[in-house]
Amino acid sequence: MGATPTAERLSLLLGLGVMMLATLPRYLVAGLETRLSLMLMAIAVVAIVTLLQWRLLEREARLRLPRLMRRLALCLAAGVVVMTVWHALTSDFFGWELLASHGATLGLLLHALWLWWRPASV
Repeated sequence: MGATPTAERLSLLLGLGVMMLATLPRYLVAGLETRLSLMLMAIAVVAIVTLLQWRLLEREARLRLPRLMRRLALCLAAGVVVMTVWHALTSDFFGWELLASHGATLGLLLHALWLWWRPASV
């Protein structure tokens, strides 16, 4: 319970929020209102936790956050590119909402693995 918030944890929370937002078009297109409502509630919870983590973040960690956000954006873009290539090679049809969802998920996974493999330097 006494874990100190880190910039890396905050970047993962922001990535989780982006990933959850990227799934919303799939639910809208498919007409899955119950799943959409549940996802919106989950996004609200993640947003509140992210805000609380931001408020508890120390100054040094806040200074590392812009670099981590650039890394997250790079991973999300790489995820979309890889998923575009993957779906182009293996699927008959794929829509932009599927690419957004799968690309954001892969991008967040890449970001988490990058943080695990090479932690941000102080």
